[in-house]
Amino acid sequence: MYYISRNYRSIFNAAGKAKTDCEYSLEQLDFKNLGFNQSSIASSAKGTIKNVFGISLALMRLPFKSILCTQYPNNKFRNYIMAIARLKKSKVITIVHDIRFLKGRHNKLEKELNSITKGSSVLIVHNSAMCQWLKEKGVKTPIVVLGVFDYVSKEMPQNNIDSRKRGGKFDIAYAGGLSYGKNSYLFELDLLRNDCFQMNLYGMGYNASSLKVDENKSIIKYHGAFPSEQVAFKIKADFGLVWDGVSTEECSGALGQYLRYNNPHKTSLYLLCGLPIIVWKEAAISRFIVKNNLGIAIGNLKDLNKVLSNLTEDEYQEMKNNVLDVQGKVQQGEFMISALKKALSYC
Repeated sequence: MYYISRNYRSIFNAAGKAKTDCEYSLEQLDFKNLGFNQSSIASSAKGTIKNVFGISLALMRLPFKSILCTQYPNNKFRNYIMAIARLKKSKVITIVHDIRFLKGRHNKLEKELNSITKGSSVLIVHNSAMCQWLKEKGVKTPIVVLGVFDYVSKEMPQNNIDSRKRGGKFDIAYAGGLSYGKNSYLFELDLLRNDCFQMNLYGMGYNASSLKVDENKSIIKYHGAFPSEQVAFKIKADFGLVWDGVSTEECSGALGQYLRYNNPHKTSLYLLCGLPIIVWKEAAISRFIVKNNLGIAIGNLKDLNKVLSNLTEDEYQEMKNNVLDVQGKVQQGEFMISALKKALSYC
């Protein structure tokens, strides 16, 4: 059983972290890395030649009639990889991280579905909503539902256990892109009636000039940007917020509506931190959160103050305890390990 690794350069966001975590889970099941050190100058002619040579060398190591795990989207060599895998009569597991069409970034649905499924023996997808959407689009390839992504860590964050200020406001963490155009709803929170929480922001793109009130009076507190391997040890909060878009009333725009189908990796980060989740009730991941009592699903952020004011200490502690039960699984890559075991049954 094999996979092809590469060097992921996006250390300040979830893209590279999610894929390296999957590689960790693959290694726990004795998948072997065929090796591929992607050139850091991939956009140049020299980099392209180096990458073609590197991926060809890796594929030469793939035995006939073996099992290969790929991650989509991976790189521009996917079609080449899948073609060689077919020539070598290998079974292919494809872990789907993103569907660009659903993000509004890819208008050729048939081409993308073909790229995901052609040559794949089985797919691993985020959740039942994404699974159902693929089936409605005519995908016949067997599908395994992941449930939630892992957030692998050598150490368990301890700074968030029982961090709530008793008798004070709840601290709510948001980790992700903070540019005004991407998540401008964050800067509208000061305009809502609120005496129950403050927002702790972590990520790149923050600009204090976007605040609607004086910075000293704002409920928004910015704590900096950290690499994906470090941020879990920097977050201090009582909840983690999963919400995208420009509106406090719903998750709007292409990225907001994508929540109906994807599992945001920040959910996994919060679970690793031991934090109950506050999530848009229409988000696909909300089913996992509600079913396992790992947090609160809400339709409109203007209702959040009331919901938190009515939350009892016992209710909060029950959610917290449930999160701590999941925390270790996320840290050890167990959700992907379980999905991979199911996928192997189709190979």
